[in-house]
Amino acid sequence: MNVLYEDNHIIIVNKTCTEIVQGDKSGDVPLSEMVQAYLKEKYNKPGNVFIGVTHRLDRPVSGVVVYAKTSKALSRLNEMFRTHNLTKRYWAIVKNRPPQEEQLLTNYLLRNERINKTFVYDKQVKGSKLSQLSYKIIAQSEKYYLLEIDLMTGRHHQIRAQLAHIGCPIRGDLKYGFERSNKDGGISLHARNIRFIHPVSQKEINIVAPTPDDTLWKTFEEIMDTREEDAPTHSTADDHEA
Repeated sequence: MNVLYEDNHIIIVNKTCTEIVQGDKSGDVPLSEMVQAYLKEKYNKPGNVFIGVTHRLDRPVSGVVVYAKTSKALSRLNEMFRTHNLTKRYWAIVKNRPPQEEQLLTNYLLRNERINKTFVYDKQVKGSKLSQLSYKIIAQSEKYYLLEIDLMTGRHHQIRAQLAHIGCPIRGDLKYGFERSNKDGGISLHARNIRFIHPVSQKEINIVAPTPDDTLWKTFEEIMDTREEDAPTHSTADDHEA
């Protein structure tokens, strides 16, 4: 388990594509219980350890997950996620070039629980929910494109379904039309970054999750890191304390 940040009220971890955020019918040990065990051992705590699930990632998706360590943090984080009062940024690898360099996608999504799949409509249909995200192409390799995605609503399989709807299924995502699976069984969708105001201390939390240990992911991560290193820096009087 890879812990990215921890304090008295929250713990943030980097989920792998094989882990589940909380228990489900599979019976596999969820990440929430792994976090509980980690805290119990680290602090030698007797009895049960409180862990609150604040949001979820699909099992085949990797990246940043926030858990609450106190009930106060849980209630406040739940409200932040409900009202989208935070910034979540994802990276996705697709094979087909999107129709535009960057674009706001607005669709209506309808979930079919029986087959665990979401369908996309350009106009509202009965039971559908308005869904929005924006993407932009930030890098490309010989065969693939790296997209950065800002999620404005949090619907079931939203990124997967909306990207497939524009002809860009995510690498490895057989459910939404990619032609073959990834070796690790996951899909190339990574919750790269989360930024929010801490629910108790009120300081800004800005966490970046390293990409999975995969050659293509690491190639794209190196490309982006190099660009950041080469970018010119600017300072103003506002950047320095008096």
